[in-house]
Amino acid sequence: MLFFWEVTLLAVTDTLLVLFSFMQAVALFKSYFGGAFDEDAIRNNFVLIYELLDEIMDFGYPQNLSPEILKLYITQEGVRSPFSSKKPVPNATLQVTGAVGWRREGLAYKKNEVFLDIVESVNLLMSSKGSVLRCDVTGKILMKCFLSGMPDLKLGLNDKIGLEKESQLKNRPTKRYHGKTIELDDVTFHQCVNLTRFNSEKTVSFVPPDGEFELMKYRITEGVNLPFRVLPTIKELGRTRMEVNVKVKSVFGAKMFALGVVIKIPVPKQTAKTSFQVTSGRAKYNASIDCLVWKIRKFPGQTEPTLSAEIELISTIAEKKSWTRPPIQMEFQVPMFTASGLRVRFLKVWEKSGYNTVEWVRYITKAGSYEVRC
Repeated sequence: MLFFWEVTLLAVTDTLLVLFSFMQAVALFKSYFGGAFDEDAIRNNFVLIYELLDEIMDFGYPQNLSPEILKLYITQEGVRSPFSSKKPVPNATLQVTGAVGWRREGLAYKKNEVFLDIVESVNLLMSSKGSVLRCDVTGKILMKCFLSGMPDLKLGLNDKIGLEKESQLKNRPTKRYHGKTIELDDVTFHQCVNLTRFNSEKTVSFVPPDGEFELMKYRITEGVNLPFRVLPTIKELGRTRMEVNVKVKSVFGAKMFALGVVIKIPVPKQTAKTSFQVTSGRAKYNASIDCLVWKIRKFPGQTEPTLSAEIELISTIAEKKSWTRPPIQMEFQVPMFTASGLRVRFLKVWEKSGYNTVEWVRYITKAGSYEVRC
């Protein structure tokens, strides 16, 4: 495990600035080393790291932390930097300090494509009676752009504030959009997003960096669409036997399916023998984590597979405490489904040359901390 330390000589008033610049520096190193930033990467690239630190810091203050710009002048292969030559570098100041410093000019692709992924993690804590105790969704929009020139992109989502603002600007009623509207909480954007236009029009407009980047993060606390309902029934029959029945209902559409579903059902430590039946997937007892592990490789929507198990326990005199019943935990991934209901209404690409683009949109919902008390 690698720990990072940052030391300041004076008392720092803006701790968030220090932490943010430190995280940006780590992300910069990862981009140079192919995503790996560990002890070996530091040892093998010490000279490069020293050179990068000298470039991004002036008198202890962070300056330029953009990988797109730094890679133009500091290369991992050790090619001589353009700054070392006597000839001036064209547009260097504009690229470092300009409004579009995250994207270099002169990019050209034979096929212009945009990939957009909405990835969400749903967190849930549900009581044994089926009432929701805590629920929220954390999401992010990931993009991968292979576009020529200096394109301007405009993204429209089905968020409530954005639709209301669009209706005001066009003098049309909000009800013109018949889909579900959602309210986004705690939204943070990539530096490429035009915040002035977002504040006035509530649209996400931006000139994207080249390649892969994270456009925005958000959180949803209301109106969460739970992909699964877990209905457990556990009966303790004396001190040596136990019956476990678990039904898992997939709430999403029948034409959809979840992948890599894992349900971990806790059992007492003194479990001696288990026998169970499942209507779908496979199950086994894992003594190292004191759980029945039920795995379903492909879980169709609108189905209700069940697990029935009989547990034999070792009766010990020392064991007088009652079983605390830890919660059931789930792992899953549901393609083309969002627990928040967030949808892309449009993704427009404009560039002065007028080329055609191909846009790809994908939705993925994964389990965060998905627990049900039993």
